[in-house]
Amino acid sequence: MDFDDVILGRRSIRGYKPDPVPRALIEEIIGLAMRAPSSMNVQPWNFYIITGEPLDRIRAGNTERNMAGVPHSREFRVGGAFEGKHRDRQVGVAKQLFGAMGIARDDKEGRHDWVLRGFRQFDAPVCVIVTFDKALEGSDDAPFDCGAVATALVNAAWSRGLGAVINSQGIMQSPVVREHAGIADDQVIMKSIALGWPDETFPANAVVSERKSVKEATVFVGFDE
Repeated sequence: MDFDDVILGRRSIRGYKPDPVPRALIEEIIGLAMRAPSSMNVQPWNFYIITGEPLDRIRAGNTERNMAGVPHSREFRVGGAFEGKHRDRQVGVAKQLFGAMGIARDDKEGRHDWVLRGFRQFDAPVCVIVTFDKALEGSDDAPFDCGAVATALVNAAWSRGLGAVINSQGIMQSPVVREHAGIADDQVIMKSIALGWPDETFPANAVVSERKSVKEATVFVGFDE
């Protein structure tokens, strides 16, 4: 694919075929993603790539603990609830997704099922957990760089025909994730990426989230009109 085709065509994928993803292909994608820039070339990122029974155990444990009301234990700092225009955008994409899935506002069962799908990593065959070295905890550069590599990863995956969605719902219960993924104590769990072959029959996969305009997002200084 051309670069523009990847950037403009990529969508967040929340419905997957059960087909396995070859390890060699994942390694190729990770290699491409790690060309992402990082502050002073520190490259703080590491990746735990999980499939099969270990991923099933993470899904089950994460879901059970969340449904039992166990407070989340995300290791990367979580802010407060969105407000104002940020809340409006959050609600906007939810309306797009629920509309595509035929989930009405008063459909409690449908909304509950959607939440459970998130806890299960959207049933993707592969989960990529992005971590960074705990020695860098407290530095804003480390998570910034991990964001860059995550973006590069989902774009590289899309260029190879794979779908992905960056999320946190599937790793809300850190003890479960650490146990079944074998994450080292010297790592901070930042984000997870569901990865797999897109199910083109899944309605939400057709949703293209809205973006604010360049005019809204930019301030040009010192340029001629």
